[in-house]
Amino acid sequence: MIRSPIFLVTTAACAVVLGGVLPGALRGQTPPPTAAPAPKPPATPLPAPQPPAVQPPTTPAPLAPPAVRVFNPAELSKRSPLAEAPNWSRLADLSKTMTADEFDLAWSTFFTDGRNEPPPWNRDAVGITVPTGSSDGSTVRVEFRTSGDPLPQMKRSWRMASELPPLQGKPVLTGLRIALDPGHIGGAFAKVEERFFTMNPQDPKEFIAEGDHVLTVAQLLKPRLEALGAIVSLVRDKQEPVTAQRPADLRSTAIDILHQNGHLNPPESYVGIPAFQKMSTIQWESEKLFYRVSEIRARAHKVNSELKPDLVICIHLNAAPWGEAGEQVFSPENHLHILVNGCYAPEELRMQDTRFEMLHRLFSRMHEEELPIANAVAKAMAQSTGLPPFVYMTPNARLVSETGYVYARNLLANRLFECPVIYLEPFVMNNEDVYRRLLQGPYAGRTLTNGRLRSSIYEDYAQGVVDGLVNYYRSKRK
Repeated sequence: MIRSPIFLVTTAACAVVLGGVLPGALRGQTPPPTAAPAPKPPATPLPAPQPPAVQPPTTPAPLAPPAVRVFNPAELSKRSPLAEAPNWSRLADLSKTMTADEFDLAWSTFFTDGRNEPPPWNRDAVGITVPTGSSDGSTVRVEFRTSGDPLPQMKRSWRMASELPPLQGKPVLTGLRIALDPGHIGGAFAKVEERFFTMNPQDPKEFIAEGDHVLTVAQLLKPRLEALGAIVSLVRDKQEPVTAQRPADLRSTAIDILHQNGHLNPPESYVGIPAFQKMSTIQWESEKLFYRVSEIRARAHKVNSELKPDLVICIHLNAAPWGEAGEQVFSPENHLHILVNGCYAPEELRMQDTRFEMLHRLFSRMHEEELPIANAVAKAMAQSTGLPPFVYMTPNARLVSETGYVYARNLLANRLFECPVIYLEPFVMNNEDVYRRLLQGPYAGRTLTNGRLRSSIYEDYAQGVVDGLVNYYRSKRK
């Protein structure tokens, strides 16, 4: 969430000195008379001007080369949970894809979280040297492109809008490969994920799970996008995980993480213990690794290895905090925002895999496609939903758009998918109006909802996405 900059304003006091005033005059007295001045002696002629001395030419001192920091491999060797060692040669292959100015601009305005801490690489005039974190202290070099040189052909599976074939009268999304990723899992896994809400636990018809409802949105979107010529796939098409792993398979990793965090004798289960101790149990850590990490990594493998889209759209609903002690209460909040990848914290970049993935995205120039797509979709969704923008008040996201709706944030999904990703977060599902509309389910046309004649919430969601994509690709394709 966005880090508010702190501006220190220093006001310099201006000292006024009063001098040269006679004390008597200050008191209203008349000063005593002064003697007449003595005559001046005759002036002495000035010597004739001489030409300036000629100084021998001097050679300017050479600029000192930038300081090269030496990194401790142990400090940059850790990897995030379940991550494999990066293939650093893929980063080296992206040499000459960016000028130094382009790199600096992307880093400073998009990928850093704004903290005044140097990143874990050395930058000089012609490239960056990145420590891999290996025990041998090895590094990888990425060279900058010289301004004016042609941009080399990059090895990637996705295409920018400008690289798609001419339409020649065909529908505006013709040939565009889109992967729809309905967030979370839903179904029997909704409570494990903690992505559900109900005001009547005794009635299953009043139970809403985010994973179920975003799958409905994806199923509504798919035929509409296909009618516009897109090639559409669903990363998840049922209320089941993509990963083959389950919490029990991740137990040993969970214990290792708990030990690293100082929980040397963690309880096995969170059943029957106080809520504040839940996060220190093996059960909770294993479940979190299952649905937050293993599931996302499995989806990324499917996207990158099988689907290979030009764009991934992650479909989510937002939620406001529940009441005290986990009590489910309605929230007055209801808003919209869209996330693109960026805003990396220094501690995140100390991870081998995160450092590699961030730099791979940056040099692949994915952000140059993500942001304008996100802006177009944000404007259309604001129109179709009528929602105001959400405002982050924490430093893990930064506003990157004048629309007020688009933030950069480093999430596992929008980092691992190796193509442009827009991550949608409209509606707060524990807002009373949203909750009632979700319980209605999808329907055609309009119906009376909370005293207003309205289209379904799924229709508003889908229409905003379709309109945003049409507006963007129509403006970019020939």
